[in-house]
Amino acid sequence: MKKDKTFLYVLWIALTAFFVISFIILPKSFSGEWYFDSVLIKIGFIEIRWYGLLIAVGILLATFIAENEAKREKVSEDDFFSVLALGIIFGIIGARIYYVIFNFSYFSHNLIDIFKTWEGGLAIHGAILAAFLVAFLYSHFKKNCTFTFLQGLDIFTFVLPLAQSIGRWGNFFNHEAYGRPTNLPWKMYIAPEHRVPGYQNFEFFHPTFLYESFWDLIVFLILFYFIRNKRQNYGEVTALYLILYSVGRIPIELLRTDSLYLGKFRVAVLISILLIIVGVLMFVFLRKGSIKKDKNNSIA
Repeated sequence: MKKDKTFLYVLWIALTAFFVISFIILPKSFSGEWYFDSVLIKIGFIEIRWYGLLIAVGILLATFIAENEAKREKVSEDDFFSVLALGIIFGIIGARIYYVIFNFSYFSHNLIDIFKTWEGGLAIHGAILAAFLVAFLYSHFKKNCTFTFLQGLDIFTFVLPLAQSIGRWGNFFNHEAYGRPTNLPWKMYIAPEHRVPGYQNFEFFHPTFLYESFWDLIVFLILFYFIRNKRQNYGEVTALYLILYSVGRIPIELLRTDSLYLGKFRVAVLISILLIIVGVLMFVFLRKGSIKKDKNNSIA
């Protein structure tokens, strides 16, 4: 396959944007000198929050890149945008349902808060499960669908970490998803009103949103290069995503102060371990050729 220079352009843009933001905005914010409100614009009863805006930006940018890949793989625009719309809608629903289930003790007494997604509370594992289900159902029941299930997953998962990387900055503006107290040079100041119970006497915490944003960006660049240059079978990109994202998520999750729990265990850690196992088995199975390439799942 002819190598695509688009990867180099994306690499340059992504790294430039990341480091400009990191060296201009973060030092002032992390020291406590600058404070960012979670609301970007408020006109009467209308509010535009950073959280929603950044998720939207992440989705739009990921869509642009995924559409380009879909065209290369001869997926029709109708199929691409149809499954994309369904994936976004049910992905958000799945992310919220997942979060609510593992916080049911709170939401059972605050039912109206279930619908306040703009305040945060979207779990990526719920979104992934919902999006995978949408891709499966669409590719199997849509007549004359122009992509296979595994092919569709690859187009989705290789851009997903880019959307995650951008979306994580919504946690920064919401002053949430930070880690345990720390005195490391890159420690992040958290105002008293945003500190989780039990940590009111601490001022500086691990910026776990930044750790994950940076890791997601690395995963995206690896998958971008892989899908354009190294993939041999549909599904390999998805397997690598499950492995790489989960490997980074585990140590980051262990630092966080707001994890979802199942008994004494952090749910995200348990799910990540499971996804690593699934990803490894899936990649080995595909790479060994257990799924034979034919006209429906071969890569031109």
